[in-house]
Amino acid sequence: MGDLRPRLTLLATALVAAVAALLLWLGWMLVGAVVAGTPALPGTVFVGGVAVPAETARDAVAAAARAEVLRAGLIAFPLVVAAGAVTSWVLVGRVLHPLRRVVETTSRLSASSLDERVALAGARGEVAELAGAVDAMLDRLQAAFDAQSRFVANAGHELRTPLAVLRTEIDVTLSEPDADAEELRRMAGVVREAGRRCDELVSGLLLLARTEAGGGLQGSDRVPVDLAAVVAAELAAVTGDAAARGLVVRTDPRPAATRGNEPLLRRMVANLLENAVRHNRDGGWIEVGCGTGAPGPAGTGVVLRVASSGPELAPDKVAELFEPFRRGPVARTAHTRGSGLGLSIVRSVATAHGGSVHAEAVPGGGLSVQVALPDGAAAPAPSGGDPAPVR
Repeated sequence: MGDLRPRLTLLATALVAAVAALLLWLGWMLVGAVVAGTPALPGTVFVGGVAVPAETARDAVAAAARAEVLRAGLIAFPLVVAAGAVTSWVLVGRVLHPLRRVVETTSRLSASSLDERVALAGARGEVAELAGAVDAMLDRLQAAFDAQSRFVANAGHELRTPLAVLRTEIDVTLSEPDADAEELRRMAGVVREAGRRCDELVSGLLLLARTEAGGGLQGSDRVPVDLAAVVAAELAAVTGDAAARGLVVRTDPRPAATRGNEPLLRRMVANLLENAVRHNRDGGWIEVGCGTGAPGPAGTGVVLRVASSGPELAPDKVAELFEPFRRGPVARTAHTRGSGLGLSIVRSVATAHGGSVHAEAVPGGGLSVQVALPDGAAAPAPSGGDPAPVR
């Protein structure tokens, strides 16, 4: 950009000089031709009392006219070229100013200044389109960078707790020279539990990143899946924990055939059920059902609904539960251990399958989550709107 303005100015000045030289030559030729084309007087003419042949006098007048045009042109030519150079410099500068703004803005960008924008006011044409495209790219870049920074920071915060537990337990045990086998077994149990939490968190991070980065599943990744069978299998996995807390589980798993990645759908259902058990209250209830529904204008589909009792939730805070590492207003007890990625993974898996998720607070405390997915014959296109109730 630094040498573009002088080069364009030089090019424009050269064009002005060429045009001015051409016009000067044409004027010189035309003046001589006009004088030479006048009818010649017969005989001789007297110039200053001297008899001169008429034809010679006409040629002398033509030569004098050409000389005068040339003299005036040689004076005007450098003035025209200089004026062209100044005008070109100013106009080229104004034309290149929006591009310079784009270059300067992108050159100043760093991790701490991604909020800067070109924001050209009054620009038109291709330059305006370029500035708009750069601003849109910066918007996407800032959103991705903010999400990555927030995600990494939260992941580091979550991993710090189990790692601190590991380090503390090992240090305490090693500081006791008389530690017996029972103490070592207790320490091993704590270390194993902290390792399980780390593994759970890392697995959730990888799954969440994979589903979000993919944007959707390819056709080869989709196989027929009976959502009712998946619900039944995952319900059996949480029955023990639900019984230990005295939870009443009511189920209505009706046939619900869809197409998708079965491991991801199992993880989605498992996260919903584990969330319902983990964030429930002792002696509470859980309702699980699936069936056919109408998730959107694309046509019929299948709907999975998991509702449970639990703490009181403000309606305007429900959407935050789907952000990574967000939990409901429950103290971190033995019943609420988790990575905080459960509902984030649910939303990512549903979106990857072309579905949607809708959640709402249950009056009196608790949460109801509905996941709408295309049926087994539906095209895998994202659906809009809220899912219909399970039938």
